[in-house]
Amino acid sequence: MPVPVPRQRAIPAVECGQAPAASPDSGPSTEQAPPGTRPAENPGTQRENIRENPTEKREKPTDTSTGTSTPGTDTGTARTQSGRAENAAPTNLTVLLIEDDPAGSPIVPDLLDQAGKPIRVRTARNLTEAGRLLTDDVHCILLDLALSAPAPARAGGEGTGDGESTGEDADELAVLRHVLELAPRHAVLALTSSSDAERGAEAVAVGAQDYLFRDELDGRLLSRAIRYAVERKRSDSAERRLAEGRLRAQENRRLERGLLPTPLLAGSPLRFAARYRPGRSRALLGGDFYDVVRTPDGTVHAMIGDVCGHGPDEAALGVELRIAWRALTLAGLCGDELLGTLQQVLEHERSDDEIFATLCAVDISPDGRRAGLCLAGHPAPLIAAPGVPARLLPYDNNGPALGLLPGARWPRMQVELGAEWSLMLYTDGLIEGHVGEGRERLGQDGMVEMVRRQRAEGLRGEELLRAAVNEVRELNGGELADDVAVVLLDRTA
Repeated sequence: MPVPVPRQRAIPAVECGQAPAASPDSGPSTEQAPPGTRPAENPGTQRENIRENPTEKREKPTDTSTGTSTPGTDTGTARTQSGRAENAAPTNLTVLLIEDDPAGSPIVPDLLDQAGKPIRVRTARNLTEAGRLLTDDVHCILLDLALSAPAPARAGGEGTGDGESTGEDADELAVLRHVLELAPRHAVLALTSSSDAERGAEAVAVGAQDYLFRDELDGRLLSRAIRYAVERKRSDSAERRLAEGRLRAQENRRLERGLLPTPLLAGSPLRFAARYRPGRSRALLGGDFYDVVRTPDGTVHAMIGDVCGHGPDEAALGVELRIAWRALTLAGLCGDELLGTLQQVLEHERSDDEIFATLCAVDISPDGRRAGLCLAGHPAPLIAAPGVPARLLPYDNNGPALGLLPGARWPRMQVELGAEWSLMLYTDGLIEGHVGEGRERLGQDGMVEMVRRQRAEGLRGEELLRAAVNEVRELNGGELADDVAVVLLDRTA
């Protein structure tokens, strides 16, 4: 869109034919109002007709003490030194009329808005003038489809912009297309003759809000059409922004859903279930991450972790750590060696040296009876078995979180699982929710008691995880502030 040039100190205007328009060759008008009287004012449409003659852009003073206009005074827009109109009535709507009637006769009747206030009409004879007058306060554009198409750019310079057509543009709606490109956020009304209704309909198909017959205009009809066009443009713009927002949200959901892991458990007798709730509003991915893979030797490796924070940067870092863990696990690393390499990845990828991540990793033997456990500042998993109350696995050798201590070590603990069991890995979002209206938190002990009761009620697998997360939310009195991830692995005899 061309940049509007600054408004001149005084712009010549013609008040609906109350004063004759100055000819481009005649210089300033010499007509004066009688002493002691004010220039005639039209309570209807206020017009601004712009001419390219430099002699008309000079300041033309007004004698405000007597109301007498000096030669060439703008009788409709006399202004005080503060720049505000002294005599003009306030307006709510501003319309830009683009038409090139050589006779200068107005084709637009007097206009009043819904409140009875005059609608200001600016007049441009070509697209060059329209670009200068198309400021932010313009609400609607009235385009005469009889306006000649702009001349194409010439070698060594731009088109003349004077409204003369060379005939090279065969598109009858070329001017309309230019206006729509010039003002994509403005409402546009097309004016055509009553014998050319088909052209008006084509203008609406191209992008105009409506079309009107030039020779059947009256002030009431046109005022209503302008208000309708403005509101329709606003509605269309809002609907388009809403559709674009929905499309972006769908794309984000597809992207985030694609970043969630797909467990690799082919050939394993273990059953898998997971539950994930990000703390961010309208997001599918947070700083928590998890994954489960089975290596060719039959060992099942499971991991769950939590990057401090739950914004988009933390979510991206969690995805990077999950992918790195899967690649390192499939490459044969485990225990302290794997966590040390993950810490190097974290140190290189994090945006701040204070960002860290907790992690719990288990590797379950092919027979499913034993497992190795590594904890990096993460809560210990919960294990339950038939006839045995749910309890936490040992966490005495819990190492530091990843990214806190350079050269840290994470010992691997061997734990016995038994023939039939359920192993639940979780992030701290599940245990840090509040209980009731006080500041007391659920904690690990409260979580263990909750899982014991739910298992006694016969809940297993996905139903158990769903019930656990829902009860934690209810105890908290609403949505949890932190991300929540829970992974459940079951082995039946």
